[in-house]
Amino acid sequence: MTDPFDHVVDVLVVGSGGGGMTAALAADASGLDTLIVEKSSYFGGSTALSGGGIWVPGAPAQRREGYCPSPNDVFEYLRQITGGLVSDARLRQYVEAAPVMMEFLEQTSPWLEFVWKPGYADYYPELPGGSALGSTINVPAIDLRTLGDDEQHLLAPLALAPKGIWLGPKDLRLFYQIRQNWRGKAVLAKLIWRMARAKLFGERMAAIGQSLAARLRLALKERGIPLWLNAPMTELITDGVGTVIGAVVERNGSAQRIGARRGVILATGGFDHDLQWRRRYLPVLEKDWSFGNPLATGDGIRAGEKVGGSTELLDEAWWFPAIQWPDGRLQFMLNERMMPSQFVVNGMGKRFVNEAAPYMDFAHAMIEGQRSGVSHIPCWLITDIRSFHRYVIAGHLPIPKVPFAPVPTGRKVPRAWLQSGVVHEGYSWEELAGKIDVPAEALRRTAERFNELARRGHDDDFNRGDSAYDNYYGDPTLPNPNLYPLTKPPYYAFQIILGDLGTSGGLRTDEYARVLRGDDSVVKGLYAVGNTAAPVMGRSYAGAGATIGPAMTFGYVAAKHIASETTTAAIESTSQRRS
Repeated sequence: MTDPFDHVVDVLVVGSGGGGMTAALAADASGLDTLIVEKSSYFGGSTALSGGGIWVPGAPAQRREGYCPSPNDVFEYLRQITGGLVSDARLRQYVEAAPVMMEFLEQTSPWLEFVWKPGYADYYPELPGGSALGSTINVPAIDLRTLGDDEQHLLAPLALAPKGIWLGPKDLRLFYQIRQNWRGKAVLAKLIWRMARAKLFGERMAAIGQSLAARLRLALKERGIPLWLNAPMTELITDGVGTVIGAVVERNGSAQRIGARRGVILATGGFDHDLQWRRRYLPVLEKDWSFGNPLATGDGIRAGEKVGGSTELLDEAWWFPAIQWPDGRLQFMLNERMMPSQFVVNGMGKRFVNEAAPYMDFAHAMIEGQRSGVSHIPCWLITDIRSFHRYVIAGHLPIPKVPFAPVPTGRKVPRAWLQSGVVHEGYSWEELAGKIDVPAEALRRTAERFNELARRGHDDDFNRGDSAYDNYYGDPTLPNPNLYPLTKPPYYAFQIILGDLGTSGGLRTDEYARVLRGDDSVVKGLYAVGNTAAPVMGRSYAGAGATIGPAMTFGYVAAKHIASETTTAAIESTSQRRS
């Protein structure tokens, strides 16, 4: 009889982001023959494009520093922010398994080194179970030369920094304080030194998501786990009773049938760049404004649906307010929303949200406002020339003009910005209002009200600055790091669009990452993790790294569940033979 498969393994992992690579490492460590297939010619997925944070309360890196959040408190925190959208079983699994996953990785390879630096607060630190110290775990920077030939296959960020320029999470916060204290200036000096080292010694240092993806790949190589690039999955294969037993993969110009004796783990990401599908679920979305993996188009979700899997929260994404420049380049808008001398207005010239709120909350306010019939997508960040001279805005450094600098510098707003239609200048509120097409009197009243509140030191309208999270990128020299009046003109308006880090809705899964049908029965042999699965965070976001943390955790959980099922089956088979 002809073998129906071209290649057979125990576990087939589809996708090479953080979730997929962690799943493969866990499956391999359990003695399972494992293969990763990747659609792209690059590995790393959206993990490689990310900030690289991993939200894991109770991680070994925290415990080494003498801090260990109560699992019960963390569970209650997640219950509150998810508002009943996620089962207790999934939440509990995440809380319990995430630290175990991190410990497993540290023990698996010396490349997998993790650190915790307290201070990046959870996004709702005032809620019971939330933490002002935060639970975001990071990896140190790495020289990409250690990847050897694989360096050319690491998915690179959309906007590449000049050689030698890299910033860790702590560096970034201090860098934004370049005009406020000496530590910010020290980070600038550090960057100059890093550029010099790169030129002198040929270093190719990378941090955040690039470092995390590189380290996971090095661990795979160390363990001898194969990764096929340029190998897109086209469909899942099932047996006569609907159990997933493999997948069809395009490789070297032909379709190959890959058998998976124990299970298939889908880690293909979301449908970030399938605009037709996205508009179907979120009509207010106008354009492709996603920062996610360019090849994330929903392949895994569709394949799971075809074999009976159900979906939820397809109208959600990991939203992130952004700027889009005329050349199409997207730029995060993070610290700008926490700056003191600014406020954000809708199409009626009115504030509508705590500008410093977590990016998911800010974006949800944009979406809700847009549905009301008032323009909120885009909205406008309003600031003044004093703020431009004092804070980092849209990548501009508030330092004297530096010829040939890789980023904008100097005291003048770049002419190209003002010609772009993205940034507008006005010497009165009326002039600025006319340029961004909002009612002039409303904009003036909003500015006067904001300035009044800023002088008092408290935002009575939206409570900006009350949360430790709000303060993180604010001005530490002020009584309220997020509030200061706008002063003399010229005033500026920066257009904010609805960006995202990738879609977050996907296949429904249980606490073991098994894909569920509409009646809650399991699609046997099929698991989904990361943005291929509906989020354990619901419509919220617990803290920095709340995408990668669950992706890696449930990748680990899926692999361990497959291993336990394999063990159970072997025990039952042995018992039957003996009887």
